[in-house]
Order: sequence, then structure tokens, then C-alpha cells
Amino acid sequence: MRDLIIEKLYEITKKPYQKYFKKGVAWEVTPSELIRYDQESLGFHLGCFLLKYNFEMQPKLEDHDIIHVLTDTQVAVTDEIGMQYFLLGNGKRSLYLYMVIAIGTLFYPTQMKHFVKQYARGKTAHRLHDLDFLKLLTFPITTLRVTFNIK
Repeated sequence: MRDLIIEKLYEITKKPYQKYFKKGVAWEVTPSELIRYDQESLGFHLGCFLLKYNFEMQPKLEDHDIIHVLTDTQVAVTDEIGMQYFLLGNGKRSLYLYMVIAIGTLFYPTQMKHFVKQYARGKTAHRLHDLDFLKLLTFPITTLRVTFNIK
């Protein structure tokens, strides 16, 4: 039931967040184009991630999926909340992030150990939450993980 409530909250808040809070433009690339990138590239791994979960590219929210790929984070609700803890540790500050962390912590207090671990991972990683990932799609994913100290 908790997962359902959180997923519903996401669906309700996604459109206003995209429209009013996310700057920039949507990427002009599809998952089928991404999987044509070199197999070691971030773009290829993003395409595989999107196809594996049957996800569509969300306009102006592409960075979210990139963070999933770079941090090797799964898509369960507690993993999503953990990823927000990673981003908090990495220096990201936003109303949306605080909202997810507050609600996630309230709904999943037994996952606090996991959340703290993700926060620590974000702290040890070099700042990456505000990069222009579109420009990094051709870079090898292992190089990016080493460069940004993503454990």
C-alpha cells in the first residue's frame, strides 16, 4: 500500500515539476537510438535501462534515469528514495528531493540503514547531480564511475 501511495504522489507531482521546476529542453534521443551507441557508453547503458523496464524518456527528467544507470540503482520505491538520499549526499538541494526524502523516511523507517548508506555513497562521490549528461552519453560508463568516484 505504501508503494502505491508513493507512486500515486509521483504521478500527481511529475507534470508540475517538469513544467515549473525543470529548466532546459527535452532530449531529442530515443531508447532505440541509445542502444546503437558503443556498448561501453553511458548512452548504451541508458538505452538498455529504459528498454529493460519498458520506460519512456520523460521530457526534462532524463537526468534521473542517468543517475539510476551511473549508480546502478534499481527502480523499487525504496531504491528511488535511496537514490534521493544519494543525491542529497552529493549536494543536490531541491524542494522535490526534500519532499521525497521526508515522505520516504516516514513511510519506510525500517529502511533507514539503506538510506544512510546511499547518503554516504553520495557524499564520497564527486559532484555530479548538475552535469549536462547529454554531452556525456558517448563516454564509457566505467570511466565516468571512476572519474566521479561512484562506488
